[in-house]
Amino acid sequence: MKSKVKFISVMKTILILISCVLISFYSHAQELNCQVRVIAPNTQTTDPKVFETLQKSIIEFMNNRHWTGDIYGPQEKIDCSILITISQELSSDKFAAQITVQSSRPTFNSTYNSPIIYLIDKDFQFQYAQYQNLIYNDNQYTDNLTSVLAYYAYMILGFDYDSFSQSGGTAYFQKANSIASSAQSSSSSGPGWKSYESIRNRFWLVNNMINPKVDYVHTVFYKYHHEGLDNMFDKGEAARKPIVDALVLLNKLKEDAPNAMITQTFLQTKGDELVNIFSKATPQEKSQVVTILTSLDASNATKYQAIMK
Repeated sequence: MKSKVKFISVMKTILILISCVLISFYSHAQELNCQVRVIAPNTQTTDPKVFETLQKSIIEFMNNRHWTGDIYGPQEKIDCSILITISQELSSDKFAAQITVQSSRPTFNSTYNSPIIYLIDKDFQFQYAQYQNLIYNDNQYTDNLTSVLAYYAYMILGFDYDSFSQSGGTAYFQKANSIASSAQSSSSSGPGWKSYESIRNRFWLVNNMINPKVDYVHTVFYKYHHEGLDNMFDKGEAARKPIVDALVLLNKLKEDAPNAMITQTFLQTKGDELVNIFSKATPQEKSQVVTILTSLDASNATKYQAIMK
């Protein structure tokens, strides 16, 4: 009897140790799998090694930080990328740049990764000295570099969560909005944060996602991805219907908010994918979709006409 009790005790100890290892393993699997490049094709005075250390620091900042309270497995990380192109040396440690942000997510029962966001932000200025630590606090504005990076981390998370559950990304859009609000109140934040500077900048992108008057924009992402793309394998042609519904909602957004930045961002991200999806649709679906897309994105009307072939 004693040996049996001892055996059970040993087994419990082993199970506890295994559980601890698994918890530790998964808790250290952060949310983002972010590829980062920093290039400076036109700089003349700054030591190129500065941008090498900056790139390394950004990789660590994006990938080693816990951005949510959720536990991610390694295979669940969100694939994304950041390209920073230095355009001007404003001083020895201050730069003007363009930041390109992309993310994608897998679709169920396939090897296809669907692009979620693709945008180019030309209003990016920051200070960085070689080997400088990137310090960030959600509740306090520190500097423009970490604020912009954290803002896009939360936007990536928001769009990804929205694509899997209805309004699932709301909490992360709110965090991105808090960053934008803090930056607006700082005199050292640089361009891109204020509503009056442009109709398409960081302020307006997150504003589109938290505006209760157009909260159906979250449904666009959910219907398109989870109800549409995720069912392509099982439901085939029927899975195009939610995608059409998502485009109808996007068309309503054009009426309710004619200059909404998210409309342009969505179509810039999804244009080629939409052509591929509907090239094999029924004639009625093709006609409906081409009409909507041409209305939303007249400058790319030729691209969408390829659907009719």
